[in-house]
Amino acid sequence: MSENQEKQQGFMGTYFDRSTVIRISRWAEISSWIVAGLYALDLLVAIGVFVLSNIRGFWAGMGFTDYVQNVLFIIERPFRGIAYFFALQAIGKALLILMDMEDNTRRAARK
Repeated sequence: MSENQEKQQGFMGTYFDRSTVIRISRWAEISSWIVAGLYALDLLVAIGVFVLSNIRGFWAGMGFTDYVQNVLFIIERPFRGIAYFFALQAIGKALLILMDMEDNTRRAARK
């Protein structure tokens, strides 16, 4: 019963609003999936442009290194999206972990 009262009342000495932290965490996780989708779409468009350029003959007279360089540019782009995805996921999870740590510290201090 005392735990139910603790959850309802909350501690007035905190510097954050629990619902705001949870909302920011959710938005970080949602944003990470949006970023992942946009970078996946970007990869598909870049591959499509590369293939269509080859089919239409815009690459006529180009050497092997030109092809390799453009393929590397195409392959490199999604790695930024992967980094942003993991960073936003980590931010969302870290906020929840820090909020749990704060709550557990207060609970341990009361005992």
